[in-house]
Amino acid sequence: MAKEKKEDHLPLYGIGPYYTFTVLIMSTLAVIFRNTSALSSGKIPSLRMPFIVIGWVLIILGVYIWSLAVFVSKVDKNIKENHLVTTGIYSWVRNPIYSGVMITCTGMVIAAGNIYFFFLPILYWLFMTVLMMNTEEKWLNELYGKEYEEYCKKVNRCIPFPPKSSNKNE
Repeated sequence: MAKEKKEDHLPLYGIGPYYTFTVLIMSTLAVIFRNTSALSSGKIPSLRMPFIVIGWVLIILGVYIWSLAVFVSKVDKNIKENHLVTTGIYSWVRNPIYSGVMITCTGMVIAAGNIYFFFLPILYWLFMTVLMMNTEEKWLNELYGKEYEEYCKKVNRCIPFPPKSSNKNE
């Protein structure tokens, strides 16, 4: 009977490792297979350098967003303390860890420079959206109710966007 009561907070890792592993594997495969002869027509030599630059900008941006969520916002500590984080990077995007991974992997695909793989970021977004709607968003809504619903009205699920201005001094 000692373990009768479940913890009243989200799991620390949830579905994150599954999402991260899946999109990292897909992106890595795109990088590995970008130069195969069967896919060579997907390369546009005149855009090689812009693809590399855009890709690396996205990789750096994704790692930065992920770092803000994990290290600056201390998401693990807040989960353990059952605190809904809505400030910092969490005021820009509701799922910055997943978004950081998605943006980083999108950068990998773009830097690979083969347009045949450019559909992958759409899959990453769809996969993330479906996972969030069917797991963490349900848990958060049950745990925080109205507070979480109001937060969802103000902050995008996947794509970071500057917070809507409010009358509060932040």
